[in-house]
Amino acid sequence: MKNNLSIVARDAAWGDTAPAPLPDVAWEPPVPGQRRVLNSWNDYMALASRVVGRFHGQFKIGHFDYEHPTRLQPGTPRRLKKPYKATVAYTEWGPADAPVLLCCGGVANVAVRFHYLASDLSDTYRVICMDWLGRGRSGWLASEGDYSLSTYAEQMRQAIVHLGGRPVSVLGSSMGGSAAIEMMAKHRGLVRHLILNDVGPHIPARRRKRRADAIARHYVFRNPSELLRRVGASGKNDGPVSDDIRFNLTFHQTRWSDEEDGRIYRHDVRAMQAYRHGAQRSVVQWHEWKGVHCPVLLIHGMESDALFEPTIRRMSRHKDIMVMHVPDTGHTPLLADRNHIDFIRQWLDGRPPEGREWSVLHAPSREAFPGNPIPFAPMGALR
Repeated sequence: MKNNLSIVARDAAWGDTAPAPLPDVAWEPPVPGQRRVLNSWNDYMALASRVVGRFHGQFKIGHFDYEHPTRLQPGTPRRLKKPYKATVAYTEWGPADAPVLLCCGGVANVAVRFHYLASDLSDTYRVICMDWLGRGRSGWLASEGDYSLSTYAEQMRQAIVHLGGRPVSVLGSSMGGSAAIEMMAKHRGLVRHLILNDVGPHIPARRRKRRADAIARHYVFRNPSELLRRVGASGKNDGPVSDDIRFNLTFHQTRWSDEEDGRIYRHDVRAMQAYRHGAQRSVVQWHEWKGVHCPVLLIHGMESDALFEPTIRRMSRHKDIMVMHVPDTGHTPLLADRNHIDFIRQWLDGRPPEGREWSVLHAPSREAFPGNPIPFAPMGALR
């Protein structure tokens, strides 16, 4: 209790007091449509062919070699330190000569979290959605201590260099936004527009510790119901999204393991444990925030327990910021909603609505399986 009180006092001293009472962490929005019941992995894969098939053929999977510098290897003995490479994977949508939007998710997210947004924006943008090191289809680092916010900021910098080195627009959800703020403080001129999805220069330790306790362990899902229940619970604050959108996430966040005889998360559990170690402290980036000079779109889940009004007010001082409030949503908005994506498009295109703050309501649910005939993904693509 004493430790919690000291955290609250310290946060208050930084000008970022959390409201009282805090949002109910057990709260979740209603899920539109009928909930599915899948009785076997065969049923699960048949549904995946249709749900994931929605995007089949729309994007390419790219890679580049990330070089991990010695300065970001704190736990390695000096005599053993040397730069080493790890493969970074990303999905690429849209015309190769279009303006680039680089999308980076949170601590446990994978690139396909942005499938709906990338698909909708790919008519006019080259959308790059990146897997963090230790997640998705990206490679793993050599040591738990190598996973850090500074590492992710360096990964983002190297990604922009790989994409041509010219200024890009960046969308960072949660940890992705924190990495962007750190990267921009050290390397100016690489970002032309910044979209922060429910994240600011201050994230209370209370929120981070609660998240870390849930993700920093190994899970094995023996049946589809167990998987959908667990991943659905972890994303309960993403907003009132449909079963199809939730299913798309669960499929790509996990993979089949013959050794475990079930599906497991596509991440290095050491990366989650490194996050848990750092989550004992609040994120404080007000000094780095001074280095952000480009236009900013701040997306705020109105039930968020990570981004509060005092932080938003402080962020808005002397900055070119527009705030998009998302009702019935916590941390973090999924950004699969057509209204939310259209607002982002308008802002990126330089034609935002008048005013500095907007509440953007949810659009009706998307058609479950668009197209005639329904697109199916072949089993070879569902790995």
